[in-house]
Amino acid sequence: MFDTLQDRLQSAFKNLRGKGRLSEADIDAVAREIRVALLDADVAVPVVREFIANVKERASGAEVSQALNPAQQVIKIVNDELVTILGGETRRIRYAKNPPTVIMLAGLQGAGKTTLAGKLALWLKEQGKSPMLVACDLQRPNAVTQLQVVGGQAGVSVFAPEPGNGVGDPVQVATAGLAEARRTLHDVVIVDTAGRLGIDAELMQQAADIRAAVDPDEVLFVIDAMIGQDAVVTAQAFLEGVDFTGVVLTKLDGDARGGAALSVRSITGRPIMFASTGEKLTDFETFHPDRMAGRILDMGDMLTLIEQAEKAFDADQAAKDAERLMGGSFTMDDLLKQLEGIAKLGSMSKVMGMIPGMGQYKEQINNFDERQFDKIKAIIKSMTPAERDNPKIIDGSRRLRISKGSGTEVKDVNSLVDQFFGMQKMMQQMAKGGGIPGMPGIPGMPGKRAGAKQKPQQKKKGKRVSGNPAKRAAQATSAPKNEGANAFGFPAQGGQDFELPKELKDLL
Repeated sequence: MFDTLQDRLQSAFKNLRGKGRLSEADIDAVAREIRVALLDADVAVPVVREFIANVKERASGAEVSQALNPAQQVIKIVNDELVTILGGETRRIRYAKNPPTVIMLAGLQGAGKTTLAGKLALWLKEQGKSPMLVACDLQRPNAVTQLQVVGGQAGVSVFAPEPGNGVGDPVQVATAGLAEARRTLHDVVIVDTAGRLGIDAELMQQAADIRAAVDPDEVLFVIDAMIGQDAVVTAQAFLEGVDFTGVVLTKLDGDARGGAALSVRSITGRPIMFASTGEKLTDFETFHPDRMAGRILDMGDMLTLIEQAEKAFDADQAAKDAERLMGGSFTMDDLLKQLEGIAKLGSMSKVMGMIPGMGQYKEQINNFDERQFDKIKAIIKSMTPAERDNPKIIDGSRRLRISKGSGTEVKDVNSLVDQFFGMQKMMQQMAKGGGIPGMPGIPGMPGKRAGAKQKPQQKKKGKRVSGNPAKRAAQATSAPKNEGANAFGFPAQGGQDFELPKELKDLL
């Protein structure tokens, strides 16, 4: 979503690196680059003006002129201002003192309200709540059926007394749904309302009537993050007509420029509370302004990645698996389990995008074929339990059978088995010596006894010296003076000292 903006901002900061002092011209040039980057990302013009004014004011102050690294200080200022326009602090749902808490969804047709209702219900269920969905979108064809389907996928109750498709009164359904939730002791009610292809009086009146009938604790405005500048106009219309309390951004996994996310909060004054990042019901997360700013500036979002990993992996089971693996026992079943765990985190591009500094590898990440994981899992699942436990028994005929069963070629099976043996060897080496093959053992790792004496290395034989004094003198003068390791611990080549890569030189 923010790829274009990220690239433009990184380009603007690149010219600052290495400067010990920033002049007014430097600050103006960076501000101009940032302005162009934001406008190119479809951020609203008033938001851009305010953002640039704040950045220039702070960048010209003492916090930059007295900083040891002015370039990093400017990046910090841009990060702080991004966090501010995105909302400053994370906004949580305000639950009612006396259940049920009523959450009403509003927005245009096509923004993804119905799917989001299922995502929000599943998220609340994982928080220990007991949500119920109420189908009040009685206009769009099959909207009620769609809500029932996503409700079933999320494992939550759906209240849908009317068939929809133009039949039924949404206000009466909302009122009856609230009464049903009290009767069945559901502590959260999510009301899915109808949308329109555009803003009109009928849409706003219906939404206002539903709000008056159920008196919701939260009204969430659901907006498609890909609609660009229209996001501001739509948000202002819903603010005046319905007066929402929070914003939910959908389709953040799209390829639009992302200006909506940076505009809606500043224009409406209402916080962005959630973000929908994919098609699966689990592709839903709390919106953290500081973490989103980190993603935009390629600083990563390790906290969200850790939280997703904690949900995807069972901590106790992971500890047992790690102990068994370090004990030298690594099977195809273990490999399959690791791949399935990675798949729970989401697409590889999404996961890698949360790691700091991975923006420079954006093209490689985007070109990564996710189907490779599916191919590996299919091959492993086509093996018998005995073959998974001991791949050494997989001979030619077995490999042919496995390839046919998984819909792959024999060379794919051969490649996986060979790679597996390499991983297994590495695990066994780490278990025995605490290190990776070809590297010294790491103290404290399993299999490495504390205080154990290392086997003395045999002395290498010296170079044979001629018994003839004349020849011996010639050998001494022709020997390279810089033979052996240099100051960096690397073998000297051709008598020349080790040359640092250019990237490392720039950092020193």
